[in-house]
Amino acid sequence: MTRTCEQTGISRAEGYRLMRAAGGELLELLSAASRLRQARTGRVITYSRKVFLPLTNLCRDRCAYCTFARQPGDGQAHTMTPEEVLAAARAARAAGCKEALFSLGDKPEQRYPEYREWLRRRGFRSTIEYLQAMCRLVFEETGLLPHANPGVLSPEEMESLQPFNASLGLMLESASRRLLEPGEAHYRCPDKVPEVRLAVLETAGRLRIPFTTGILIGIGETPEERVDALATIRELHQKYGHIQEVIVQNFRAKGDTPFAGRPQPSALEVVRTAAVARLIFGGEVNLQVPPNLTPEAYGFLLLAGINDWGGISPVTRDFINPEMAWPQIESLQAVTREAGFELRERLAAYPEYVLESGWMPEHLRRRALGWTDESGRVRREQEAA
Repeated sequence: MTRTCEQTGISRAEGYRLMRAAGGELLELLSAASRLRQARTGRVITYSRKVFLPLTNLCRDRCAYCTFARQPGDGQAHTMTPEEVLAAARAARAAGCKEALFSLGDKPEQRYPEYREWLRRRGFRSTIEYLQAMCRLVFEETGLLPHANPGVLSPEEMESLQPFNASLGLMLESASRRLLEPGEAHYRCPDKVPEVRLAVLETAGRLRIPFTTGILIGIGETPEERVDALATIRELHQKYGHIQEVIVQNFRAKGDTPFAGRPQPSALEVVRTAAVARLIFGGEVNLQVPPNLTPEAYGFLLLAGINDWGGISPVTRDFINPEMAWPQIESLQAVTREAGFELRERLAAYPEYVLESGWMPEHLRRRALGWTDESGRVRREQEAA
């Protein structure tokens, strides 16, 4: 690993090799990743104070590891009403949140006629139309900056969400078509076809939308397939410059899913994968690993070159991984400080996309600039305010 490779991003072949790094080579990998993070953001680690809004947990896909998706008639199935959305957003704003994260299932109206009727009675033809209205409602009534993760979007749907979203997101998860086969994680999941998801990432680039994506590790992919997914994301970012954040998310087994008995990635495996990701992207993107998914060792993740902890909510749980509580922001701050870093709050759009015009609608950007300092991060006196 030469200094030149660290600056420009390593090759796929080098990534394949480093995914199995151990001993001294692993230490060298972590050191190289840390140097790249230091060059990018210094000793600052960021997070976003958010409210998690699970707009609907109905979904037409059936991922083998997912406990979020429900079917009509399930006692846990729920679609939030506008009143529920607004009440949660107002409580979040009172708690100092600045991001409204909308998560929802993929195109449930195409699978469930009763849900399609629920939308029709409220004047909406699709889930995306409803999401668009809720993003606007939250911004206009509370000032929170929406960030939506609605699954696969057409170009027209993406354009409809753009005016009231500071950024959008879609996890690539994997670029392997092998995971679509029977018994694999994405069997019978039309929205998990890699080419379909990559088309969404490319559209976001053409539309100049700050975009969050990443990989999900431990769902049956090989180490080489992890590298392939990361390298493919890098190629899109090099073309458009819009990938604001890459997440390395580790699979957590859940008892009510077909993957309940699958082994979970170790903390070391998460750290090694994140460090390889940092070398693949060099200093080009922000890198995150969710701290609540490695609660016993999340301080260890700082060795991997990450520079962000993701969204942390003081008011709502992680509805995707409901068994995994967010760390208290005070605890996150203490662990970050103990490792020699400063924790700073950011917005739903990362600093570079706030400071440069043309990435966010101007009415959202004005709101963002009112919260931030010259670094594009939330001003210290505005944190939790």
